[in-house]
Amino acid sequence: MARSGLYKSEVKKARDSLIAQGVNPSVDAVRVALGNTGSKTTIHKYLKELGEENGGDDRKASISEALQDLVARLAAQLQNEANARIETLQVQSADMERQHAEALAALHRQVEALNQQLQRADTEMQQETAVHARAIEDLQNEKITRHTLDQQVADLKERLAENEAHRLSIEEKHQHARDALEHYRASVKEQRDQDQRRHEQQIQQMQAEMRQLQQSLIVKQDDVTRLNQEGGRLVADLSHAQSALYEQQARGRQLEQKLETLQAIEQHAKALETRLADRDIQLQAQKEQLEASCNKSQGLADQMRELELALAAADAKLAAQQGVVADLRTYLDARGTAIEGGAK
Repeated sequence: MARSGLYKSEVKKARDSLIAQGVNPSVDAVRVALGNTGSKTTIHKYLKELGEENGGDDRKASISEALQDLVARLAAQLQNEANARIETLQVQSADMERQHAEALAALHRQVEALNQQLQRADTEMQQETAVHARAIEDLQNEKITRHTLDQQVADLKERLAENEAHRLSIEEKHQHARDALEHYRASVKEQRDQDQRRHEQQIQQMQAEMRQLQQSLIVKQDDVTRLNQEGGRLVADLSHAQSALYEQQARGRQLEQKLETLQAIEQHAKALETRLADRDIQLQAQKEQLEASCNKSQGLADQMRELELALAAADAKLAAQQGVVADLRTYLDARGTAIEGGAK
């Protein structure tokens, strides 16, 4: 708190004490010497009056050579410290700029590599998509072909069943013909045996019944001729039936070959479906890798933006420091000029 009733003599005593100590008797210094009491306006007024009483020459004469040398050395030391600080700040700024440039270049290289990887992934995905589309088209064609072949197989199986029924019918007729022929042979043999026995038993009656036997023989010969003709016809039918059976067997072998071909086609279709599933899995994995690359690229882009903001902040700080250094240099130059003028 300012003390009331400050006297001019007290101000003069504090001023003289400061001058004796080699301290500039400013308003603040005098007020400190007075124990931080008194109004600065009053102190300034008393100092001004004392200065007017002593004159400007007395004030200059009161400054000793030691004080001038101290001021000069302090100015030089301040200038050296300021220059050293400025050089340190410049070196740090250059290092920061170099580090920022290297980090930015590394980020650019990483972004370029990621872009190339992304382009390769896009190209591979397009190729896989084209292969997937072709595989789907091939599978669709195979399904159509398989459906057509299944229909042909069904038709062939139906025709095979009809041919098998016809073959069984022919075999049944052939069996009936053989049974009839066997029955005829057995009947003829039995008849001949009976005739032979009757001929031996009735040899003496042969002459008497010769005419009747001749007529009977003629009738028998007619029957034999008719039966022989029927047997020949049955043999011919049997030959045709065997030919038809051979043709049906050949058709059956062709159908078996076609069935084997259809089984191979079905296995190929299953292999295509397996390959298609593998391609789908690979495509899904590439999509996930592409999404991870995009996320990583986004993170690097965010990091690059943060580094650019940090670089801009560092540049602004460097510009501010350079401005402070320039102001300090201007102040030091002005202070040095003022000190040199005061020394003169």
